[in-house]
Amino acid sequence: MNPITIIIIYFTIFMGPMITMSSTNLMLMWVGLEMSLLAIIPLLVNKKNPRSTEAATKYFITQATASMIILLAITLNYKQLGTWMFQQQTNNILLNITLIALSMKLGLAPFHYWLPEVTQGIPLQTGLILLTWQKIAPLSMLFQLHQLLNPTLTMTLAITSIFMGAWGGLNQTQTRKIMAYSSIAHMGWMMAILPYNPNLMLLNLFIYIILTTPMFMILMMNTTTTINSISTLWNKTPTTLAMTSLMLLSLGGLPPLTGFLPKWIIITELLKNNCLTMATLMAMMALINLFFYTRLIYSTSLTMFPTNNNSKMISYYENPKFNFILPTLMIMSTLTLPLSPQLVL
Repeated sequence: MNPITIIIIYFTIFMGPMITMSSTNLMLMWVGLEMSLLAIIPLLVNKKNPRSTEAATKYFITQATASMIILLAITLNYKQLGTWMFQQQTNNILLNITLIALSMKLGLAPFHYWLPEVTQGIPLQTGLILLTWQKIAPLSMLFQLHQLLNPTLTMTLAITSIFMGAWGGLNQTQTRKIMAYSSIAHMGWMMAILPYNPNLMLLNLFIYIILTTPMFMILMMNTTTTINSISTLWNKTPTTLAMTSLMLLSLGGLPPLTGFLPKWIIITELLKNNCLTMATLMAMMALINLFFYTRLIYSTSLTMFPTNNNSKMISYYENPKFNFILPTLMIMSTLTLPLSPQLVL
């Protein structure tokens, strides 16, 4: 692809969520969502194969449908109240369909079926953008509207997403699909805390991006797309394999790693608001998540797959692109919580 084209595409992807975050006008928020949607399509179809085309088509149809519903709600709200922002007087049906449309954009259950399929059909670099940066714009819109949203519908979407994210990832062998189901579960945790403390949702999003980015960078560094191919890292980069195991445990929320922090705070906040059943269900689903991460670690680190290669150790392989960024993100994704008392001192 032409370098100028790539610069324009990435700049538009960067600016879309920025416009949505900094706007108080619903129409401008919608424009930001559309910018990030249209700019990522060329990246999805960059690889000339039917799988990428299918993924891009699924993504476009789902996102365009959600955008159309949001635009409908914005237009009807303007017709009703004469303002470009939702108010207390806004019809509840309009707020509910906006919440459902934004859930479709985020890939929340039961509107999640497109996300694993699209992630599986695209390159790892684009998958990283799809599962991290593309989540920021819809979540920032939900953050601004959180006081007006129906708490029952929000919590239903949250618990369904956590449930589907946990169960969906159990029988997967493709790393991209595992990361997609992990994203669905994390989005569910963010939605669960949104009605009570939206600032914690932002903390969870920040930690989720810190956890997901180094995981994808390791997969990109070794072009790893299946569990079996991760297992070949033991004789290529043994240190990376050990850190991958720690990052997977952190993604699952095992204390005292960084991934435990948002789960701990969210469960505490839910208990303060008398959501005992919800907190219990979420903790149980988190254990299922941790189970399939642990199984992934077992099959990659603790067992050795049959290999045809005669040399047991290949000379240490380094990718200069990630020499500085990857170790920093690895430390942040595993040791933020244990080291936080030292930072305070």
